[in-house]
Amino acid sequence: MTTLTDEQRDFVAAVTDFCRREVGDRDRWLKLTDGGREPHNAELYAKLAELGWLGVAVPEEYGGAGQGMVDLVLLLETTAYWQLPIGGFATSAITAASYQKFGSEQQKRRVLGDFLRGRVLAVSMSEPGAGSDVAGLTCKAERHGDGWLVNGQKTWCSNAHIADHILLVARTSTDGGRHDGLTMFSVPAGVDGLAVHGIETMGGREVNDLYFTDCLLPEDAVVGEVGQGWRQLMAGLNLERMILAAMMLGTARRAFDDTVSYVSERRQFGRPVGSFQALRHRIADHATELECTRLLVYDVARKIDEDPERMLPREASMAKLKATEVAKAMALDGMQMMGGYGYATEYGMERLLRSTVVSTVYGGTSEIQRDIIGRTYGL
Repeated sequence: MTTLTDEQRDFVAAVTDFCRREVGDRDRWLKLTDGGREPHNAELYAKLAELGWLGVAVPEEYGGAGQGMVDLVLLLETTAYWQLPIGGFATSAITAASYQKFGSEQQKRRVLGDFLRGRVLAVSMSEPGAGSDVAGLTCKAERHGDGWLVNGQKTWCSNAHIADHILLVARTSTDGGRHDGLTMFSVPAGVDGLAVHGIETMGGREVNDLYFTDCLLPEDAVVGEVGQGWRQLMAGLNLERMILAAMMLGTARRAFDDTVSYVSERRQFGRPVGSFQALRHRIADHATELECTRLLVYDVARKIDEDPERMLPREASMAKLKATEVAKAMALDGMQMMGGYGYATEYGMERLLRSTVVSTVYGGTSEIQRDIIGRTYGL
């Protein structure tokens, strides 16, 4: 385990105790997730809010704990390990950070306050023709009287169906380069002119299409500066990638531990299957990869805490790439080593595989992360 302070160890112990109590039993987990179809349980999320854990990285002046990236990673890794069904937390933390950095004082008080009280936040960037290429988005926001009129479609918006606030990135100008003319807007849930349609996925109800039809937003809905949406998005990439890396680190740990537990108990040919060299060596390789991933993730988290304003495109992309790919490999190989039982829903490995496969796609695909890393070396 990476070096932690006494306070951080106590924090991990408290979160672990909470998770074990709330979802340690598989039957309890199935009940909380409607049989695995709902990745977010509002009641459980509210309990985290009451404990003050949702705001671990929110400044004290806005009601948070005022801790840093390492503490946020500890929370995310631990809750992911225990498969706590709080799917709305990741998008909420990412979105809250944008309001914290660029929002007006009024927006910060309102939105961060809602976040700390257990409300879900979402961010909407992708469009049918603009996924990895966010600069290609066409959803438009045009000035209309004292406000903005929004028209267009967004897609793959995680948790929009349960969110109280949606941070929308729309095009407000076609002047300049492709990255110019983008603006962030704060959109309240249920506003006239916004329709949310769910997209069924392997992981259940997670993502949505958003349709804006003459959706009128007030002037003060702008978050940050008009036309500076791209710069503001780039400023939040460290956080987004580290949040995803932390979650997949915890998920990889869970897949590893479940696999080791199974191969230690399952007997074939008169002995545990894990005692056969073919499996024992694969376990050793995964253990090594897992330790490398943990060291990388926490090293980058500490660098961010040392200088929160510093951009770390190479390091953050490395952490996201490594953690998601290792988690996917661990879950896939875990299923293989468990044989038919890995495929059965009774054991849960198939659920871990579903959650890890998509992790190499959202938040910037593994191919995009590799491209970013390569470009930092001038390639």
